[in-house]
Amino acid sequence: IIFSSDPSISIYLLVFASTMNAQIVKVAEYIKKAKRIFFITGAGLSADSGMPTYRGVGGLYNGNTTDEGFPIEVALSGSMLHSRPEVTWKYLRQIESACKGAKPSLGHQFIAWIEREYIPKKTNKTDGVWVLTQNVDGLHHAAGSKNVIDIHGDFRRLLCMKRSCTKAVTLEPGDPEPPASKLHPLIPSCPCGESVLRPDVVLFGEMLPVEKLETLQSELEQGFDLVFTIGTTSVFPYIAQPVMMAAADGIPTVEINPSKTEVSEVVDVHLRTTAADAFKQIWDLLK
Repeated sequence: IIFSSDPSISIYLLVFASTMNAQIVKVAEYIKKAKRIFFITGAGLSADSGMPTYRGVGGLYNGNTTDEGFPIEVALSGSMLHSRPEVTWKYLRQIESACKGAKPSLGHQFIAWIEREYIPKKTNKTDGVWVLTQNVDGLHHAAGSKNVIDIHGDFRRLLCMKRSCTKAVTLEPGDPEPPASKLHPLIPSCPCGESVLRPDVVLFGEMLPVEKLETLQSELEQGFDLVFTIGTTSVFPYIAQPVMMAAADGIPTVEINPSKTEVSEVVDVHLRTTAADAFKQIWDLLK
């Protein structure tokens, strides 16, 4: 605890620390009682791994436009990929470069441990923990999570843009890059030799994958007895609704986010800290 020369500030910090400790204990008790847990994760979780955000403090794109004069949302759109793929790939490469070397954070590891060890010991089942993530970095998979709905895709997986081609390339750390296409040195070519590759991610203006939405709906229908939302502003309906629905049904809900978000008013517990900090304390109570 940091003390200040101002007594009122010192008292505030003591009260804040006491409240946070009580909330951490409460969340640990929620987990101890739960048999099915749903984790919703966003960029704030991967920020603990050193991953940059697109905007904001330390963001890759804090300016109004790209070098070509487009908003970054236009440069990283499905329509731009089809009309000027070299533009989209230019900024995809920048994101890829900024994310290289990132490893799962303590938060990713904690969620994987809950799925792999903690819940199965209580239930003898391996499907008691599910993750819905907006992140495309693959860090949940790298941490060992199996039940992951990566609703926006996985940047490591590349697909051929020719519809009749079923070839795909999954890049693991240390793998060589696919050869460049004849169109542009930034654009990778497909092994089929007839087209180019694109990342298996949902670009701006594209539809969410139907099969992943169906998996999400199926798991939500089975029900959960604890819902977490971590490091996301929850502005998308499909991210906020599971939290809203759980809260309306009296199911415990927990938010981990230093900032106030769209769901902060409805959750049972809002831990205003990072995922790494919160889960370290919770993990210590569960071991």
